[in-house]
Amino acid sequence: MRDYRIGRLNGRFVVMWNNDDGTRRRYRLAAHTQKDAEREAREVIICQTAPSAGITVEQIWSAYQTEVEGRRQAAKLAQTGKNVLPYFGHFTPDQVTVEDCRAFIAARRAEGRKDATIRTELGCLRTSLLWAAKSRLIPLAPRIEMPQTPPPRERYLSQDEVGELLAAAGEPHIRLAMLLMLTTAGRIGALLELTWDRVDIDRRLIKLATNDIGPRKGRATVPINDTLMAALMPAREAALSRYVIEWGGRRVGSIKTGFNAAVARSGIDHCTPHDLRRTAGRFMAEAGVPMEEIAQYLGHTNPAVTRSTYAKFSPDHLRKAAGALEFGIRSSVQRTKVQTPSSNVSG
Repeated sequence: MRDYRIGRLNGRFVVMWNNDDGTRRRYRLAAHTQKDAEREAREVIICQTAPSAGITVEQIWSAYQTEVEGRRQAAKLAQTGKNVLPYFGHFTPDQVTVEDCRAFIAARRAEGRKDATIRTELGCLRTSLLWAAKSRLIPLAPRIEMPQTPPPRERYLSQDEVGELLAAAGEPHIRLAMLLMLTTAGRIGALLELTWDRVDIDRRLIKLATNDIGPRKGRATVPINDTLMAALMPAREAALSRYVIEWGGRRVGSIKTGFNAAVARSGIDHCTPHDLRRTAGRFMAEAGVPMEEIAQYLGHTNPAVTRSTYAKFSPDHLRKAAGALEFGIRSSVQRTKVQTPSSNVSG
């Protein structure tokens, strides 16, 4: 898209640009606000005609948020929209460019935001626009450029750190949540949604998925080991609601405050609830559990993902490969045994 400038003439917004032949063009806009002028100007430049009405990014965002109402995505859209919509909301989808994305990335970085956060924000933008295209609200979703995926953060707790963290849990529901994360390797979102009807004490099984067609990411059916059983029995007897993790008879929406307080009291390095799931995967790998079994436990549909993350912790990792690279050890040992007596005699 050619360079242009928005200005004012006789109290009205105008857009000005240079044609390829060097002539200067100016077009009076109908807009009454700066954002409307920006949107209208882009359509003038692109179409070289008077602008036509079109659905805006903000309208699509709102429609998509209504579509996913009641799901976690709706809360994410409500939060990220506070940062995304001031930049993109007034544009129509066809006006959004890669340069806009790069400007947004630069602005958010200047505000001190990490690339992971920016990816989440632009990811919500891309998802909402793809939904609009799939729903035929727009003919085509624009390309949304995002920062590169940051390298995975690897934080694994040691056995001692796990013990210190559990001991530092100030409230029973925080400790129970920690034990559930460590023994089921479940994501915190799935565990906060866990209800007692999916905890089979007799068969010692926990079904993390809410139903057969619900969210599947990381939601396996896993056994209840002795450690978790010892925590679940008193929790079930004292339960005042249908949720396994509860406080005051009500469902817990977040354990962030209590978890962070326990981390601070324990004196261990900073960690997050997801680090407990990651730690569980490492403990299984270090115990020699096959990667395919760990993948099932973690709810991974592709064992290759599990192997790329946890295979390095297996006690047998690359040992067969190392064994194939033994060279002449037996013959050199035999020669040493034969040569030693003769060397002693000559001495």
